[in-house]
Amino acid sequence: MKQILLLGGTSEASALAKMLARRPDLACLLSLAGRTSAPVAPPISFRIGGFGGIAGLVAFLRDHKIDVLVDATHPFAAIMSDHARVAAREAGVKLITLTRAPWREQEGDHWISVPDMKAATQVLGPIPRRVFLTIGRLQVEAFVMAPQHFYLIRTIEPVEDLPLPDYHVIQDRGPFDAEREAALLVAERIDCLVTKNSGGAATYGKILAARRLGLPVIMVERPETESSAAMVVHAPADVLDLIDAHEVTPMPRGV
Repeated sequence: MKQILLLGGTSEASALAKMLARRPDLACLLSLAGRTSAPVAPPISFRIGGFGGIAGLVAFLRDHKIDVLVDATHPFAAIMSDHARVAAREAGVKLITLTRAPWREQEGDHWISVPDMKAATQVLGPIPRRVFLTIGRLQVEAFVMAPQHFYLIRTIEPVEDLPLPDYHVIQDRGPFDAEREAALLVAERIDCLVTKNSGGAATYGKILAARRLGLPVIMVERPETESSAAMVVHAPADVLDLIDAHEVTPMPRGV
């Protein structure tokens, strides 16, 4: 029986966990970082918390005799993905990366691509604007560098008081359709969006809404990661195909 460690925290990981639950020939453990206070109980065994860096993950892979490591973390979880890449190589474990394909700029879009949040704050400019932030709660404080703007901030988790003079927080979880997003943008008189290029369909509605309304989108692009021998797929079913294929027969383990 192949032993699978699934690094989760995304809708794709949840979908894959449901598929793995129907495979009695595979033993899978889902690992969650613990950043969501009340995660939906998965249908497979799971753990919450970190591993203690690369060395800790290598030890975990060896101690639990993991055959396949599936990295289905968020596209912006660059540190965890780098740890997975290095640990899989050191432990002699096959690595499969399940990630959403990034969004691509379409006709009618007005994107301003930036590498990080600092650059996003600079692009906003000195003139006060009404900005819709959908970047997750952990990076909102970057915008203290641009206090002249009003920020409409949407997060899944609650946000404590922020060092911003003018903002409003919406706590909500997707998916969000384009009609609902457009109505929100109009009601709040938003004139610019700042978002991460997370990909996927669940939050693409805001991109469609911005296109329809002719609003600019400051798009924070994904962090660059080192190339690796990981097999990269964009659909949960493709992970199962690779697990079943000869290509992911367990590698000789290091000592």
